[in-house]
Amino acid sequence: MKNMKLAVALLAASAIAGCAITQTVKPVTASGMSQICVKNNPQVMMKEFANELRAQVERKGYKATTFDGERPSGCRHHMEYTANWRWDMAMYLVFADLRVYEDGLLVGQATYDAHGGGANMSKFGATSEKLQRLVDELFAKK
Repeated sequence: MKNMKLAVALLAASAIAGCAITQTVKPVTASGMSQICVKNNPQVMMKEFANELRAQVERKGYKATTFDGERPSGCRHHMEYTANWRWDMAMYLVFADLRVYEDGLLVGQATYDAHGGGANMSKFGATSEKLQRLVDELFAKK
């Protein structure tokens, strides 16, 4: 009986561990930043993501502009992003990665990863809320 309880406890623990959603943030270290140029990523299927990202960056007090292709010469600080969604009873954000550069050098990064979300119901929910948490931590010093 004791072995059965231990087996059930181990099974439950591994099921919970297999339902992890991670968020990793290295806050931006650049100083004197007032404008951020956001590079459009045509690989991101939800076009609203770019608009929401720009709005979240502006909410933090930065002027955000977008560009395609090569970084414009007047953009000392720029951001690149990627995001993916998955279907599991509903569409949900499964992965997002935001990277901030100063003069081409990485100065901050935020990653949301729900690939291991499994039965974790917090994987569902508004992308804007998940993005807000990432941006808040990414630009924590502002």
